[in-house]
Amino acid sequence: MIYQLIQQLINQAIASNLMEPSDEIYARNQILSLLHLGEFKECGTETQLDTPDLLEQLAEYACEQGIIEDIFDEKEIFTSKIMNCFMARPSTVNQLFYEKYNQNPIEATEYFYELSKNSNYIQMKRIRNNIEYKVDTKYGELDITINLSKPEKDPKSIERELAAKKNDYPKCLLCVENEGYAGRIGHPARSNHRMIRMNLQGENWFLQYSPYVYYNEHCIVLSEEHRDMKITADALKRLLSFVEQFPHYFVGSNADLPIVGGSILSHDHYQGGHYDFAMAKAEDDWNFELDRFPDIQGSVVNWPMSVIRLRSKEIGHLVEAGEHILSTWRNYSDESVEIRANTGDTPHNTITPIARKKNDLYELDLVLRNNRTSEEHPLGIFHPHQDVHHIKKENIGLIEVMGLAVLPARLKDELREVEKFILGETQTVANYHLDWAKGLKEQYQSIASPSTVESIVREETGKKFLKGLEDAGVYKRNEEGKAGFKRFIMSLS
Repeated sequence: MIYQLIQQLINQAIASNLMEPSDEIYARNQILSLLHLGEFKECGTETQLDTPDLLEQLAEYACEQGIIEDIFDEKEIFTSKIMNCFMARPSTVNQLFYEKYNQNPIEATEYFYELSKNSNYIQMKRIRNNIEYKVDTKYGELDITINLSKPEKDPKSIERELAAKKNDYPKCLLCVENEGYAGRIGHPARSNHRMIRMNLQGENWFLQYSPYVYYNEHCIVLSEEHRDMKITADALKRLLSFVEQFPHYFVGSNADLPIVGGSILSHDHYQGGHYDFAMAKAEDDWNFELDRFPDIQGSVVNWPMSVIRLRSKEIGHLVEAGEHILSTWRNYSDESVEIRANTGDTPHNTITPIARKKNDLYELDLVLRNNRTSEEHPLGIFHPHQDVHHIKKENIGLIEVMGLAVLPARLKDELREVEKFILGETQTVANYHLDWAKGLKEQYQSIASPSTVESIVREETGKKFLKGLEDAGVYKRNEEGKAGFKRFIMSLS
């Protein structure tokens, strides 16, 4: 049986263009070594399994033979090493990428994306576990994802991780040193990981895909240098330089302050991909001109958060206008709408920038952010408020800003309980959902049925996410907010 599994995996690798048929014997011998096997027996392969299933069975064999321990991290490290037996070295991957890039950038990214999936670096089998749907709103269709792709670690792995000696290599999950790194307890396996070298404004940067993609070709662009994320004019230049090189992609950065920033602020990086979020499709709410930048088309976007959109054919002009808005915003206060630039030496204002190209125009979206807290809103004044924490309590980062909710796995079962509560099949739900569930039951009890209740709860969950986005908007979508936004725009001239 073990030889059948090995041969099936080799066949899959050849079929998915991970390697050439002439590399078969070499790859087989590498896998035999990992499995502590000294021979190979020719065998039939009538049953065809997918790569992730084959890897699971090979890992189980390794556990049974005492080659590795039966714990999550060791199995991940082992299967990553197996897939690396089929992988070309980074230099070869980069050579092939840029050969395709010279023909068409789309061919290059499609090649690298397929490579990352076929090598099981992108864990597509786990990603398919995610619950994904869209909710129609007055701002367009919001994307909702309940994230079920990251498996829970077993108690042994957690115990080993707590006991493991601290190691600062690689310094973080985004460092270039992760490329080909075997992994260890508490740090993910990356033997089958590859990165594309690129130049952004004279610096070495790297392109990779997220191992748990949330949308099509969800990529990460990271600095060679392990340094804190900063939103500056140089950052705007790099974002626009990226879309100049890959005009079919958008790219954006999380904000650079706690609460409004992303989960990793210690490594300068961006996220992008080949996907149009609802925010990218949102129309202009109202337009404005900047006296200092007459060739820039400026608008405020019809979106729950506070978004300034700049358009121009010239990247340099966009950067100059964007830097002017950023520097003005960092020092801007308007107490009438609770915006304060600083508390003592602590800054509060920053932006979430996003770049893309549409036809012959470059677009630069600047989402205004403020991370102040108050007694009423200790997690953030411009952060999802208490009434939506049962659905979304985490930061509103770049992906959420654009209209994709990444919701916690607990909601899979909890929302099912809410559905049962509405139908009268149970009287208990999680305490933090209770008021919401009672309101939904009162509103929908007369029309809810086993065939409709799921769509009702999904739509109402989307409304909660939308409310979180509205909470995060520094200028609310009302007359007072619009007047405040216009005061800021006037301050730019």
